[in-house]
Amino acid sequence: MRRFVYIILLLPFVVWSQGNFEKGILLFDQARYEEARPYFSAIVKEDPDNAKANEYLGDIAAHKQQWDEAISYYQQLKVWYPKNAEYYYKYGGAMAMKAKSVSKFKALGMIDDIEEAFLTAAKLNPKHIESRWALVIFYLELPGILGGSEKKAQRYSDELMAISPVDGYLSKGHIAEYFKRYSEAEKYFIKAVAIGQSKVTYQRLADLYKNKMKMPEKAKQTLDLYQKKKT
Repeated sequence: MRRFVYIILLLPFVVWSQGNFEKGILLFDQARYEEARPYFSAIVKEDPDNAKANEYLGDIAAHKQQWDEAISYYQQLKVWYPKNAEYYYKYGGAMAMKAKSVSKFKALGMIDDIEEAFLTAAKLNPKHIESRWALVIFYLELPGILGGSEKKAQRYSDELMAISPVDGYLSKGHIAEYFKRYSEAEKYFIKAVAIGQSKVTYQRLADLYKNKMKMPEKAKQTLDLYQKKKT
């Protein structure tokens, strides 16, 4: 009987939390981040260990480029859930973005944490696409003296190929484009288009034509082709 009474007493809070959560998600999905924030904050105030509400608050901070706040939320989440690849990935991503906004000296001290977070995410989830994309970009942009290399980037591009061929071809195209091997990049992006047929694949190919190969007409034809396929 006592347990039944506890359940009855808890019901109003549960219903209130669910309502707040749904409202927060609706606003978040509409990119109305500042309006969504109070709903998730209210949930965390009542239930500090609510992982999803904390994650949304971290995501809102990230969208607002409030990197220290985002890092704080994701760091706590990965402590709570040390086997969750997504939390490590988001933590590494927020750290990487902060590193771009601080001095080179401060950024240098963040490199190991960023790399470890992405590597841990990839290890925890063998099919985690985002962390492998992050590692491709990380090793491309990291100077060789600090451990960056095309070979390392290609390793995670190969892993992407095994998980998702579209992402594999897009990542190989990205690597080729980074090193100004534009004809090679074109071939990979065309393969990504053939498999994926998505807006992203057509856009990457069109951007290459327009911005790197200086072929605006071909870029237009590529985007026109995508529009025709949609109709």
